[in-house]
Amino acid sequence: MANYTLITGASGGIGFALARQFAAGGHPLILVARSEGRLSERKAELEKEYGVAVEILPQDLTQPHAARQVYDAVATQGWTVDILVNNAGFGDFVSFVDADWQHQEDMVTLNVTALMQLTHCFARAMREQGGGRILNVASLAAVAPGPYMATYYATKAFVLSFSEAMSEELREYGITVTALCPGPTESNFEAAANLKSGNLFSALPVERAETVARRGYKATMKGRAVRYCGITVCVMSFLSRLTPRWLNRKATKRINGKPTKGENV
Repeated sequence: MANYTLITGASGGIGFALARQFAAGGHPLILVARSEGRLSERKAELEKEYGVAVEILPQDLTQPHAARQVYDAVATQGWTVDILVNNAGFGDFVSFVDADWQHQEDMVTLNVTALMQLTHCFARAMREQGGGRILNVASLAAVAPGPYMATYYATKAFVLSFSEAMSEELREYGITVTALCPGPTESNFEAAANLKSGNLFSALPVERAETVARRGYKATMKGRAVRYCGITVCVMSFLSRLTPRWLNRKATKRINGKPTKGENV
């Protein structure tokens, strides 16, 4: 029976680029995202180009218990997952007090809670299987506070810290955990996060999703705990550990820019 790689947020951006990398490596796939139509298109594309089996699970991971439902669906089908890729996530460029509360709560649910629950479920299964790999997509945002994207930066800080801790906890069971930390990347993230009016994508180099995915794939297969993407990200991560936190948050505030008051309310 084939062992699958399960990828969340797999219908576009970094998620689909990761799906292409794993498919090129000969890994059968389970793709998870909200849109069944988009997933069906991606399934057909990947199967035709790479000749690997691709299953799809349409699921909105911002909904209560959705992550558990994904795991239960996999178990019901009898699929064995030996690589889990927690990629799904989104951000929001807005003053926190002006933000839509439900949007902020959904962000925490998707970026943190769903990732935690999928890791909890599948890591237990991997332990019984005798090993596995987990890739969690964090961000350069993980290394500093992020004014005007406060919730997003905080969730990615959680992902990085959680992944590093899990890397140590699960290693004795033959399970590697990798945190991937890209900077600004060509995808629909900029538009979805309302960053067109911000400075982030103009202040820092923007990488292609395929480049980020290739680095993430290689790091996962090597079992690296953390993979920063690009020279700029590596330098900024290093500097964030040397400079005072007050300077970090002011620098990030300048890089992000300031949204229009009331935007996204």
